[in-house]
Amino acid sequence: MSQTSGAPVQQAFGGMPTPLYSASPSRLLTWLDCPRRYRMTYLDRPRPVARPQRAHTSVGVAVHNALRDYWDLAPVDRTPAAGARLVRSSWIDLGFRNPEQSARWREKAQAQVAAYLEGVDPQAAPLGIERTVALKTGSLALNGRIDRLDERDGQLAVVDYKTSRVAPTADDARTSLPLALYAVASSRMFRRPCTTVELHHVPTGDVVTHEHTPESLQRKVAEAESIASDLRRADADYKEVGVESRHFAPRTSPLCTWCDFRAHCPEGQAMGPEKSSWAALEPDGVPVQD
Repeated sequence: MSQTSGAPVQQAFGGMPTPLYSASPSRLLTWLDCPRRYRMTYLDRPRPVARPQRAHTSVGVAVHNALRDYWDLAPVDRTPAAGARLVRSSWIDLGFRNPEQSARWREKAQAQVAAYLEGVDPQAAPLGIERTVALKTGSLALNGRIDRLDERDGQLAVVDYKTSRVAPTADDARTSLPLALYAVASSRMFRRPCTTVELHHVPTGDVVTHEHTPESLQRKVAEAESIASDLRRADADYKEVGVESRHFAPRTSPLCTWCDFRAHCPEGQAMGPEKSSWAALEPDGVPVQD
């Protein structure tokens, strides 16, 4: 292995097959969202300084950590009240307007997790919690982490927690590239059928489910391979010419006002003033990630 721009690169020798392109679903989606943000996140070294963590990210991380640690408790101790206490111990006090706003959202998150856990069987331990899975295709080596992997009647289901103010839709589950790739990876790793993907919206308790077919999963794998092919070319050009590469033009949109790297992107700054760290917690705010 050699190292260029901070990322490990496999050496290629004459007559050898092209190495698989290593990526995570997040890497693939970052490229689709904005090639410049992709470059600054994964290629630039030293990496440009990102803005501090936003409040909605702090909420999401605390809730995910609490739902992870819940399953480490003894079955008799897995209660909604215990889940609420885990939110309290996992709380991250970053990005809020002031301590009072942080405290209000901590209490709200505790209540939401407790209500969500009312509908969870404490005896039905998942097959995996924050389980790392891997998938290899003819051109791609993918790895990622699943929030929860359930076993149900001999089949597997991929569960992803959502904490945003806006509840996910059926289309969100159907079109999610990461969930589909996780389903394929889980099926291959555990040698069991896995076609069910679910989005669990913790604030409301809503569960959105999509049942993939083998054909729809294969289309998602092909989509990931196509993105990886574009990334392979872009990464190679960056290796040759660096930030002068034309592959990394910004993809501007209203989401630029949320971007962690907007301080380094004049085109993104032109899209409007930066959102406050707590904007996604306001009634009209829309978070850009969970």
